Amino acid sequence: MNLAIRDIRHNGGRFALTAVGVGLLLMIVMGMGGIYRGLIREATLLVDKIGADLWIVQGGTRGPFAEVSRIPADLEDRARGVPGVASAQRFVSHTIQREHRGRRLRLVVQGLGWPEDRGDWLPLVAGRPLGQAHYEMIADRSLGLALGEELKLGKDAYRVVGLTKGMTGTAGDGLGFFSASDAAAIQFDVPGEATRLERQARRARAEALDVGQVSPLLLERAAGPASGIPALAPPRVSAVTVTLQAGVDAARVAATFATWPDITVYTHRQQVDLLLSGMVDRSRRQLGLFRALLIVISTIIMALIIYTLTLDKVHDIALLKLIGARNRVVVGLILQQSLLIGALGYGLAYWLGKFAFPLFPRLVVVEQGDLLALAGIVLAISVVASLLGIGKAMSVEPGKVLA
Repeated sequence: MNLAIRDIRHNGGRFALTAVGVGLLLMIVMGMGGIYRGLIREATLLVDKIGADLWIVQGGTRGPFAEVSRIPADLEDRARGVPGVASAQRFVSHTIQREHRGRRLRLVVQGLGWPEDRGDWLPLVAGRPLGQAHYEMIADRSLGLALGEELKLGKDAYRVVGLTKGMTGTAGDGLGFFSASDAAAIQFDVPGEATRLERQARRARAEALDVGQVSPLLLERAAGPASGIPALAPPRVSAVTVTLQAGVDAARVAATFATWPDITVYTHRQQVDLLLSGMVDRSRRQLGLFRALLIVISTIIMALIIYTLTLDKVHDIALLKLIGARNRVVVGLILQQSLLIGALGYGLAYWLGKFAFPLFPRLVVVEQGDLLALAGIVLAISVVASLLGIGKAMSVEPGKVLA
C-alpha cells in the first residue's frame, strides 16, 4: 500500500490543480528557453544560409545587421580580383512596411546577386527560383502571399514565383527575395514629386556655378535622371559577400582586404558573434532573468502546497509515529507527493507546449538538451519544495494524536 497515492486520492482536486498550475509555469519556463533558441536561429539564419566566408562592409562599421552599411556596388568586381576569391556578390537587405489587401505587411527585402544567384539554395516549398532579373520575387509563407500573386512595391509590381518556409529576419519578419537591382530600386524609390524637386535643386546648384553658366548642356544633364550624370555613382549596397576557393586560408585573404582603407572585413564567425553579442544579448539576459524568477515561483508554490497538504495530515502523521512507523516512511510520503507534482507538471508542460508553441508569433525552438536540463531543474525544485513539509512532519509529536 502506497501512502502517497492514497493521500493523493483523498485530496485529488487540490493535487490536480497544483499539478496544472505548476505545469503552466513550467510551460512558460520551457517556452522562454525556446524563444531564446529561436532568437539565435532567426538572427543567424540568413548568415548561415548564405554561407559566405567573408563579409565586406563599410569601413569602421559592424556590418549590415548591426548598423547602416553603405559601400559601392562595384566593390564586388574589385573583390573578385583578389587571389583566392571564388565569387563575390552584392548584399542588399532592408525592412519595409506596406499596406497590402487591407492589412499591414512587413517584410525584409533581400537582394540576390543575379544572375549567379537565382535563389536555388532557398528551401522552396512551392514554385521555382527567380527566372528573370526584374519583377519576380520569392516570398516566405509567413508573409501570407500566394503563389502567382502580385505585390506592388514602389512604382513596380512583383509576382510571387516561389514560396519558402521558415525564412525570417532577425526581428521575426518574413523574407522576400528579389534580384539585387530590384531590391535597390525598392530601397531608393521616392515619389515622383520628390524626384522632380531634386532635379530642380540640382539644376539650381549648377546654375549658381560658373561652369553651369558656360555649359548649358550641363544644366540639361543636372535636370535629368541621376543615372545620366557621370559624376554620380550608382546606388550603394549594404555589403559584399565573398566565397573563397577550396583550401584557401581565410585569414590570409581577409588580411589582404584589411589593407583597403574604405572597407572592413569580417569572417563568417565574426559576423555571427556580432549578431549574437549585439541584437540577442539583451534579450537573452532578460529571458534568463524571467526564467529564473519563474523557477523560484514554481518552487515556492510547490513548497506551500506540500506544506498545506502536510498540515492537513498532521493527525495522520502523529498516528503513524505512534504505531511505530519510521521517519523514512513519513519522509517518503511527502517526497513522493512532491515528485509526483513535479513529474505531472513537467509532462503537462511538454504536452501543452507541443500545441501552443507553434502558435507563438516568434519562432520557439525547444531542443532535447533543454528538455533534459529542465527535467533536472524540476527534480531539484521538487526535492527543495518538499523540505518545508518534511520539516513540519518531523516536528509532529506522536502524542498529538491523543490530544
